[in-house]
Amino acid sequence: MKKLFAILLTLAMVLSLAACGGDSGKKDDSAPADGESQQQEPAAPADDGGSEGGADIRVAMITDYGDITDQSFNQTTYEACKAWSEANGVEFTYYKPAGDSTAERVAMVEKAADEDYNVIVMPGFAFAETIKDCADLYPEISFIALDVAEGDVGTIPSNTYCAVYKEELCGYMAGVAAVKLGYTHLGYLGGMAVPAVQRFGYGFIQGVDAAAGELGLSDVVVEYVYGNQFFGDPDITAYADNWYQNVGVQAIFACGGGICTSAGEAAAKVPGTKVIGVDVDQSFTLDAAYGEGVTLTSAMKGLAATVTHMLDEVAAGNFGNYGGKAEALGLVSGDDPNANYVLLPMDTTQWGDGFSQDDYKALVKDMFEGKVTVSDDISALPETTNIQVNDLGNIK
Repeated sequence: MKKLFAILLTLAMVLSLAACGGDSGKKDDSAPADGESQQQEPAAPADDGGSEGGADIRVAMITDYGDITDQSFNQTTYEACKAWSEANGVEFTYYKPAGDSTAERVAMVEKAADEDYNVIVMPGFAFAETIKDCADLYPEISFIALDVAEGDVGTIPSNTYCAVYKEELCGYMAGVAAVKLGYTHLGYLGGMAVPAVQRFGYGFIQGVDAAAGELGLSDVVVEYVYGNQFFGDPDITAYADNWYQNVGVQAIFACGGGICTSAGEAAAKVPGTKVIGVDVDQSFTLDAAYGEGVTLTSAMKGLAATVTHMLDEVAAGNFGNYGGKAEALGLVSGDDPNANYVLLPMDTTQWGDGFSQDDYKALVKDMFEGKVTVSDDISALPETTNIQVNDLGNIK
C-alpha cells in the first residue's frame, strides 16, 4: 500500500504540472464564482478493480481562502480529489467560499449538503471552526480535514477525520540540503505564523544548524520573516528583492501558498539565486514561471496520498476506522523516502556532490531510526549553536 501511495503522489504532482502555469494571482477561468461550485460529470470508472461502493459517493472539496490555482495546498487537494473521482466514476465538485470567514465556509458545507454530496474534503487549518459548526449537523457526511489538528477542534466528531503533517521533518531535510549544496545565506519567507508554517520554518532552522555544524561552518545566516498572508504582492516581492540584491541571500524557503510568487519574481532578477518550494514539488510551476533551475528543492507533504487513501477507505466502507481521529503523518519508511508523508522530491531536487540522492536516503534512514531527531516545539525559535538567525517578525 505504501508503494501505491508513492505512485499516486507522483501522479498528482505530474497532474499539477499540467494544471499550473502562471502565478497564483491570476484568476482561474474554470473556477466558480465566489460562493459557487463547479461540478465535474462522473467519468466512466477505470476497469482497475476500483473501490467497491464508489458509486454511492459524491465528493466535494471546499477551498479555504485560496483558490485551486494556488500552486500549493488547495490546488494539490483539488487535483487529487478530481483524479480519484474520475478514476472511480464518482461525481465531484468543488466550492470556493465568497470570503475568508467561518460563516462563508459553513455556507459552502450547507450548499454541498443541499446538493447531496456525502464526502467533503477540506484543506487547511481554517476549517477547524467549520467542523465544530457543521459535523454534528450532517452526520451522514464524511468530513476529511487536512492540516486541522485535534487541538483546533477539541473532541473530533465521529464523522470527521483530521490529518496533520510533521512539517518540521521535511523542513529539516530542506535545511540540510541547502547548506550541504553550498548555500550559506538563506531566507525563510513564511506566510502566516500558524503552526504548520512555524513547524516548516523551525525544522528548516534546525536542519541548517545541523548541517553547518557537521561541515564546520561558522558563517551561515538565516533571515527569518513572515509575510502575514498566503499570497505574494509587490510589497513582499520588494522585500525579497532586497534580500537577494542587497542582503546577499542566496536561496529563500517560501512557505505559504502563493507567497512563493514573490520569491520567484525576485529570484528571476538575480541569476543563480534559488527558491525552495513547499507542500508539493513546486519546481514545475516555479521553473516555468521564473526560469529553469530556480527551484532548489521542495519540502513536500503527502497531501495527494492522504486524499487518495482516505477516499479509497470511504469507498470501501472503512471510514469508521478513521472517524473521530486525528493523525500526525510523517515518516513511515527508512528505506523508501518516497513512501513517506514528508519528503523532498527525488527527481527534481538539485542534487550535488555535497548532498546526493544517497546522502538524502541516508538522512531519511537516520531520521526514521531516531538517530537524527527534530523538535516540533513551536513555542519559540529553535536554539542554534552554529548559525546566526535574524528574526525579522512580519513584513505586514
